[in-house]
Amino acid sequence: MNRSKREDYKRFVVFCLASLIVIAQAAIFAYVWYDFYSDLILKPFWRKGNWVMILIYALIYLMFAKLYGGLKVGYLKRIDVFYSLTLATLCTNVVTYFQITLINRWFMSARPVIEMTGVQLVVTVLWIWGSRYIYSGLYGARRLLVIYGDRDPGDVIHKMNTRKDKYDISGKVHIREGEEKIHAMMEDYEGVIIWDLPSQIRNRYLKYCFSHSIRCYMSPKISDIILLGTGRIHLFDTPLLMCRNQGLSMEQRAAKRVLDIIVSGLGIIVSSPIMLIIALAVKAYDGGPVFYLQDRLTYQGKEFRIRKFRSMCVDSEKNGARLASKHDSRITPVGHVLRNLHLDELPQLFNVFMGDMSLVGPRPERDVIMQEYEQEIPEFHYRLKVKAGLTGYAQVYGKYNTTPYDKLKLDLFYIENYSFLLDIKLLFMTVKIFFQKEVSEGVDDNQKNALKDSEDKK
Repeated sequence: MNRSKREDYKRFVVFCLASLIVIAQAAIFAYVWYDFYSDLILKPFWRKGNWVMILIYALIYLMFAKLYGGLKVGYLKRIDVFYSLTLATLCTNVVTYFQITLINRWFMSARPVIEMTGVQLVVTVLWIWGSRYIYSGLYGARRLLVIYGDRDPGDVIHKMNTRKDKYDISGKVHIREGEEKIHAMMEDYEGVIIWDLPSQIRNRYLKYCFSHSIRCYMSPKISDIILLGTGRIHLFDTPLLMCRNQGLSMEQRAAKRVLDIIVSGLGIIVSSPIMLIIALAVKAYDGGPVFYLQDRLTYQGKEFRIRKFRSMCVDSEKNGARLASKHDSRITPVGHVLRNLHLDELPQLFNVFMGDMSLVGPRPERDVIMQEYEQEIPEFHYRLKVKAGLTGYAQVYGKYNTTPYDKLKLDLFYIENYSFLLDIKLLFMTVKIFFQKEVSEGVDDNQKNALKDSEDKK
């Protein structure tokens, strides 16, 4: 079977498996709806009305499942799929319960929805194991060839080897072997990784892969990410790409500010009781200040004072500024809980409301840390083309200890592809990372910042 047909069959299998879980969850809701809610509503629905309710439920579940990535069979780990579909189920059932309440014009018993959620989670577990068994039986790990140059590919091989169910990096070759030999080697693999080659050489391999329909993975350079945000001009018979390089437009900034005010205002009101409890816990532990105030950088390098619940001992930076490490002795017991649940960030809602920050944007850095990063990565200040954010692309798709160069790439992906809907998506995705330990895991104990010796600079 050639590569194209194999990919078509794979997509069809994934589509069928994804459809199966959506239909199963909708069927469970249909049973609960007909058995309990349908006849108790003040003005009962007839046949088409019942069908519409079930269809709406399926569409809402599909929306949340796609948003959290739960339908990516063979892409995410089992635990990540379960986590994603659990969030999708909870969100869908909460929305559906309030929908039923609005239809009935008064609250109805939530017990059937709660019991339904339990059954659906069991079905989810069965589906995850069954779908992975089917997918793995049909499609094993993809055999890949790494093509590399002066920079050792050990870092990317190590990362991709954490997903041996999906990737089998079974070969690597240096570009000094010559293009003819490497082209011949490609025939024995299901894809290639072009790892940090000079642009001219990389482009030749990329064109060869495109010409021969070979799957290709690449680590993008900063210039590649900037090109993603270009506009196309067709005034002449020669196509042109235009980079505005101005960050967000006036309209985008205005829409973003309205979203910030509404969401942060509601967030402050809703979380006020939680913030009061946290403040009392922080104060009771060692009698020190409740809040941690620090100067950070935001849009165009402007400094502002960030507010966080104090998670470290009072004199935590007496020996200078450094990022929190994995086994940091400066973090208090209360601080460990706050950091793991990201509750130490709640006071930043006030920074957002006052306009110092945005809900979504690059992580705000200290000036001293920023200067250290810029010595190694001169482009690091590119992140300051938008306001710093409470959450963001790098926070959702990266980790606390992701290298600054990779964080810069993620932040530039956001800046160059910004949209109002992307902000909404990232806000929903932030819920998904709350209980993921690796997201809040610190840098290595011997590091003051997130720089690594082997980090790429270009």
